[in-house]
Parts: sequence; C-alpha cells; structure tokens
Amino acid sequence: MAKLRHLAIACKDPDAMAEFYIKAFDFTVSRRGDGPLAYGVHLTDGTIDLALLRFKSDQIGKGMDYTGLHHFGILVENVDDAAKVAAAAGGKHYMDQAEADRVGGFEVKMYGPEGILFDIAEHPWTGTEPLHAPLKQAAE
Repeated sequence: MAKLRHLAIACKDPDAMAEFYIKAFDFTVSRRGDGPLAYGVHLTDGTIDLALLRFKSDQIGKGMDYTGLHHFGILVENVDDAAKVAAAAGGKHYMDQAEADRVGGFEVKMYGPEGILFDIAEHPWTGTEPLHAPLKQAAE
C-alpha cells in the first residue's frame, strides 16, 4: 500500500523556517541541499520528510514569490507501476529524477487533478519510515 512520506513547502528562508520547526516540535534535520531545482532543509519526525525549499524555477505556475504547500510525495512498492496507474487515472508526467540530475527524493514527478504536483518514489526520503513488508512476505 502506498504511503504519504513527503511534504514540500515553498519558502523564502528555509534555514529560518527549519529553526522554527526544530524549536517548536523537536524535528531533526535529515539533510540540507542545494540542487538544480531548489535550496532546502529537510526535517523529519521519523515518519515523514518535511522539505523547506527555496525553488529556482516555477514548477506549479504560482510565480517565484509563492510560499506555501508546493507538493507531496508518495512512497510506493514499484514506481513504474504506480506512475502508469496514476497516468491512467488522469495524471500528467512532469519529470523523472534523471531529468533533474540529482540523488535521492523522488523518482517521478506528476501533476494530479487541478494541477497539484506530486512525487512518486520507491525509496524512502531521508529520515522517513519505509513501507511495511506485506503480511505474506513478512511471514516468510
């Protein structure tokens, strides 16, 4: 079963925002990065990755001054199968990890209903909980 494991917030000062969530909720930094898509700080509560990102391009059509929820990420067992199912349901492909020239995070980005951007990944985001093994597999 797919699980929500990543939330990305577009912000102007990822470091200051990270300090707030660290102090307010005792989240921990799982990584910091400056890649081709964004500069950011990734926090975790042990289950979900909260990415606080200053984007370098407008991926969602709201302009570079936009702050707020940017996209979310779903952890799946098989990214190719999940992307096909999402496309068949009306999802539109945006980019693959190879196109972004980066390591970690998403494998595929797609737009869902009303243009909402989401990531699909087979590998857990840093500091997040992996998928649980199916009951039959776990029993073996």
